[in-house]
Amino acid sequence: MTTHRLLPHLAVFTATLLSAATLTAAENWPQFRGPAGDGQSAATGLPVKFSETESVKWKTAIHGKAWSSPVIWGAEIWLTTATEDGTALGVVCVDKDSGKVLRDDTLFRVAAPQFCHKFNSYASPTPVLEDGRIYVTFGAPGTACLDTKTGAKIWERTDFVCNHYRGAGSSPIVWGDLLIMSFDGSDAQFMVALDKKTGQTVWQTPRSIDFQDLGADGKPKNEGDYRKAFATPTVVEHGGTATLVSSGAKAHYGYDPKTGKELWRFEERGNHSAATRPVAGFGMVFIAAGYSQGQVLALKLGGSGLLGADALAWRLKKSAPNKPSLLLIGDLLYAINDGGIASCVDAKTGDVVWTQRIGGNFSASPIHADGRIYACNEEGKVTALATGREFKVLGESQLEAGCMASPAASGKALFVRTRTHLYRVEQ
Repeated sequence: MTTHRLLPHLAVFTATLLSAATLTAAENWPQFRGPAGDGQSAATGLPVKFSETESVKWKTAIHGKAWSSPVIWGAEIWLTTATEDGTALGVVCVDKDSGKVLRDDTLFRVAAPQFCHKFNSYASPTPVLEDGRIYVTFGAPGTACLDTKTGAKIWERTDFVCNHYRGAGSSPIVWGDLLIMSFDGSDAQFMVALDKKTGQTVWQTPRSIDFQDLGADGKPKNEGDYRKAFATPTVVEHGGTATLVSSGAKAHYGYDPKTGKELWRFEERGNHSAATRPVAGFGMVFIAAGYSQGQVLALKLGGSGLLGADALAWRLKKSAPNKPSLLLIGDLLYAINDGGIASCVDAKTGDVVWTQRIGGNFSASPIHADGRIYACNEEGKVTALATGREFKVLGESQLEAGCMASPAASGKALFVRTRTHLYRVEQ
């Protein structure tokens, strides 16, 4: 066949591959905050408004107390769960089409669970899914890799020492062949990368900040909290280099994800208990700094060592979230703080475009899909906002029991986990 006769066939083949890739991106939600870990989905046709009696395809009860978000691969949805007292930690697998529970397995039995604050749960970290594998962590009590077809453990780790103090919260991420996790407790603070195939440690790096200076006056102030963090890390590409960005207690870090070597550190000693996953763009990484001095930071990428004030592009001091992660859509950065105030900021300058109260209390992170922002609050209200420089509420929905977990999007459906149930909502 001649070249010119091949071209139409190549075009059709390429279009088919692109269509399949787009479909996969719109169908799978494999980790905390979705395909790219930034809260964005290619899903379309999602409902703007729904309720307990409207646009609910199915509603499945999920036992236990757990704030982890649902993850999706193909026809399956996986969630972690735990007994309220933390003595049993496990996973639940649900059929995406019918809502039927396919698996309900206890992975770890814990004789003497650590203390967990009542606002947290013993199953707050969100798992990571790949084809045929799920990686699950509950922090120090246990981490495991499961075969999704059989539910069998491929490997497990129960040897990490960390007093989570208020309970674990950081979710694992997969980068290449590595499963990367944060451990920021009252007694130990470190990053670790495991070989995702075997569970063996590839590298482990302690946090480098000096925790002896606990308060602004140099005296200890609730030592456990000032060493604690709940944040999920992310890998950022800049200038052809990959950087693992991670928020710890009183500092934010950049590491080489291959080796764990610390590349830079930006200290914020007035802050602690950072709990959000960073997002990046325009040569910057945007971070919700943590408690005490709730702020959003825009750090310039490319620095090294202990970063100074010149590494900070801008700082937003009002209406910053402590728990919900940020959304970067185009050149606009969106935030919904714990008290229900939504903000839109010019990502390049830090200038506030609009700020509006949408009501309620928020722990879950918002997501962006189909040109809309979906935000689920602790009272069960789901607000759909328009993106852009004009504030506009497109719809408000109400579900029972309230949301602590962030939602997922797949195909034309939203999957919302409340305190008691998992919902599939679609038009």
